Amino acid sequence: MENISVNKSFGGWHRQYLHDSETLGCRMRFAVYLPPQAGASRRVPVLYWLSGLTCTDENFMQKAGAQRVAAELGMAIVAPDTSPRGAEAADDEAFDLGQGAGFYLNATQAPWDRHYRMYDYVSRELPALIEANFPVTEQRAVAGHSMGGHGALICALKRPQDYVSASAFSPICHPVNAPWGQKAFAAYLGEDRAAWEDWDASLLLKHAQRQLPLRVDIGLADSFLDVQLQPEALERAARDCGYPLELHRHAEYDHSYYFVASLIEEQLRFHARHLGL
Repeated sequence: MENISVNKSFGGWHRQYLHDSETLGCRMRFAVYLPPQAGASRRVPVLYWLSGLTCTDENFMQKAGAQRVAAELGMAIVAPDTSPRGAEAADDEAFDLGQGAGFYLNATQAPWDRHYRMYDYVSRELPALIEANFPVTEQRAVAGHSMGGHGALICALKRPQDYVSASAFSPICHPVNAPWGQKAFAAYLGEDRAAWEDWDASLLLKHAQRQLPLRVDIGLADSFLDVQLQPEALERAARDCGYPLELHRHAEYDHSYYFVASLIEEQLRFHARHLGL
């Protein structure tokens, strides 16, 4: 790993790193916030944050204001990039496909299948790297926003043994039925819609073998709410199978990081309760 930036924050440290990802076959950047409690004599649990379309590791760390509460709670935060990067990684001119739009799945279609394996990266390679190199425990929670909310949900539903809790802001809840999801899934996974179902939280939740504490926050002034996000599909699936979903709707909030910053403390404290902090 190459440490490329260090910033003191609320008694802890925000650090950015570059590393060569075996999973993605390219150089990747991630950020980690280590609270003041983390050190040689104490390891702390980790919240993995997955960001949305067009984002990098920097959006959440700079805009959400999470460090103050994470420092109080003794919680590390890890924020990866949202896709493979570099000239060797396939790309598209549109903002919702290619670099910045990895959708946290494992692509099976050329040219995307060579590098776009973000699910394996965020759920396997990156946690192993973090746990081997930083003073953290194996206790993990996962959260995200928009496309990253979709990523957090599918990570928790596909690998519930790896997390103690999950949450999302404004997630794409039913991507097989949403324009963003349909476009990305057709490109990354092909036209066989049966293959898409493995990456749709509303469909995965119906068959969950293990239930995690799950919180979702939605802004009712979100312009993407009805067409792209469709939280009612997730709510309906949870009701049908008895999954313990907390779905909170917030009047007048939109899709932006103003919304995330307004509610991030509630989500961090939600995770802290389940991490035993």
